[in-house]
Amino acid sequence: MGDAAALDIYKFLRLQHADRSLLELALEEDAAFSDALSDNPGQAAEWANAFAGITQPKGIEASHTQAKQLYWLAGDDPTDDGDFHLLAPLYATSLAHQIFQRINTDRFGDAAKTARQARRDNKPAESGYRDYPNLAAQKLGGTKPQNISQLNSERGGNNYLLASLPPKWKSQGVKAPLYTESVFERFGRRREVRWLVQGLAQFLLTHPPENRHTRNRVDGYFDALIDELVLFSSEFHGLSPGWSADSACRLPLEQQLWLDPWRGEEEADFANQREQGEWPERIREAFARWLNRQLNRLSVGDNEHREWAARLKRKLDTLQEELPHV
Repeated sequence: MGDAAALDIYKFLRLQHADRSLLELALEEDAAFSDALSDNPGQAAEWANAFAGITQPKGIEASHTQAKQLYWLAGDDPTDDGDFHLLAPLYATSLAHQIFQRINTDRFGDAAKTARQARRDNKPAESGYRDYPNLAAQKLGGTKPQNISQLNSERGGNNYLLASLPPKWKSQGVKAPLYTESVFERFGRRREVRWLVQGLAQFLLTHPPENRHTRNRVDGYFDALIDELVLFSSEFHGLSPGWSADSACRLPLEQQLWLDPWRGEEEADFANQREQGEWPERIREAFARWLNRQLNRLSVGDNEHREWAARLKRKLDTLQEELPHV
């Protein structure tokens, strides 16, 4: 049977009768459907069975040489070829059709058009809208794409391809921390840091039991805070070397050594002080004092204070490993 004839049959079986498709009636062996096909009972039964049979999978003796295939371990022995199944991923035309309709609605629907116009006019809108940057369209089939599928024909052969690109980092323009005596207050204003400190305090205020789950959760908060601190410090490393030598810089020496490491390439004395390795300990102490103040503001009790202080002492060993290399 040719592709065009197959699509015509598909269109026929999609027709609705009493809120049910003709294909459903064929699969259910509906007597009225069979009688409507032919006055000859034998011919009607043959056609009804043929229509119902289109849903049955057909054996494939060979695959195209360019078809994507992969071996999937279905057994226990990866050295036994018999424990593998050969999978051939197929193009999900029904999923592509749903995505196509959804994207078209988001791009050209009345609600989306109204919302975009409201944004241009700086006015409120009842609903938002979606954009799909770098959207591409792939054409399948000929000028009348009848040789692919009925759904592809309804799309005019168009199939959307969403952009699969790595994110582009947009710098917010980090400024040198001048006119301040410590960068930890600035560190504490970061959204992620505020969320972590509040989450830690709220968890400790629940008086959690002293068990493995509590230790793991507290350690998770400290690990995340230390990660944020290392990320925070690395943002200043992209500034022009020597910014900490500005007369407006009021940071203590240990924070200058921490945040302006490339200044040592021009100043031998600065490089020697950084190599001495004493400044990381002062940074850790400043970090601990800052965190202590944050938790005290949230009314953490003595028991909670002892709990996090013990965890902090161990976690600062991790920070000691990180600081000399940042």
